[in-house]
Amino acid sequence: MTSINRRRFMQQCGLVGTGALITARYAFAGLERTDSRFVCIILRGALDGLAAVPPHGDPDYARLRRELAILPPGQDDGALPLDGTFGLHPALKFMHESYLAKEMLVLHAVASPYRERSHFDGQDVLENGTTLAHSTQSGWLNRALVALPKSIVHGREAGVALGQNIPLVMRGPAAVASWSPSALPNLSDDTLQRIADRYSTDPLLSRRLADALATDAIAVEAAGDGDMGAMATVRNGGYTETVRTAAGFLKRDDGPAVAVFDTTGWDTHANEGGGQGQLAGRLGALDSAMRVLKEQLGARWQRTAVLVITEFGRTVATNGTRGTDHGTGAAAFLAGGAVAGGRVHADWPGLAADSLYQGRDLRPTTDLRAVIKGVLADHLGVADKALESTVFPESAAAKPLRGLIRG
Repeated sequence: MTSINRRRFMQQCGLVGTGALITARYAFAGLERTDSRFVCIILRGALDGLAAVPPHGDPDYARLRRELAILPPGQDDGALPLDGTFGLHPALKFMHESYLAKEMLVLHAVASPYRERSHFDGQDVLENGTTLAHSTQSGWLNRALVALPKSIVHGREAGVALGQNIPLVMRGPAAVASWSPSALPNLSDDTLQRIADRYSTDPLLSRRLADALATDAIAVEAAGDGDMGAMATVRNGGYTETVRTAAGFLKRDDGPAVAVFDTTGWDTHANEGGGQGQLAGRLGALDSAMRVLKEQLGARWQRTAVLVITEFGRTVATNGTRGTDHGTGAAAFLAGGAVAGGRVHADWPGLAADSLYQGRDLRPTTDLRAVIKGVLADHLGVADKALESTVFPESAAAKPLRGLIRG
């Protein structure tokens, strides 16, 4: 049997049984001249927004946070300055650069409609777009794909999910592509050819194989050199590889308009640390991932908006194990060349005892749905009617927050 290279093999696979090239799965066709891109990153475990975006100018912050308080700007391991009240955690250097370049907007005291303290229920509400946990099996981002203007996409998949599972936020009526790193050994071209021959008489299986190989091809291209070594790097890699692969999808002219992935490990009940420590390491990894995403997207970054969200915040006061417990009000980030950044959006309630939610949490003053609605409307062109009726049902009170995206 004659050995063929992976690219030619995939082309042949895509023709077997279906008469369609493999690129059909990723030729989103309707993008035309509209090249807006949107990335949603979910931080699972409840990010401590009072550490990520410390309100060092609030007179009660240092007292309540004690040894976990991020010091004011100008001190060792102090906050990176944003304005007179807020700073960024010192591990978020790239995000601070983005803020100064007016490519990042910081949002504080935000929350979904959820007001309890279960990670599972909080994440479900964050992703399903309603006010109740487990009320629907679809997510707001998938429903938004259905509502995208036809001038943006009328192909088969407008979105891609990266990770071991498609998260709830991306499940629903719209077909989406997916990719996940794999530790499985690479197959030789000869083995792949044998599989293709075996599947050749089954249109469904041959198409599925072609789709999987096409996804891997994009991942390899994102890895840099397009060879088998790069494939192994992507398959066995982690956070950075996921970001590089996401950029590989998004920067294609025929690529999806939307990508989503999540990260875990943000539940800092014990030994959270301040300017250094456990949380600082995780924030540093997030910051590096954001830098890689911008670098990999290249010129496409100018038409990209990246939203970083979490299910809820953490308590204002520290607990007995040098950590923080489940809270309510949180912080979020909106970054990208398409973002009207360089500012903090916060209707700040303050941290005085009579201002706290249930006497322990940062009181949320901005509905996260309003933030997302503003991005979907002004960046992707989703109509207000669809936002209120299907994307976020029964959310009329959460008016789209305008002005987040450059005109």
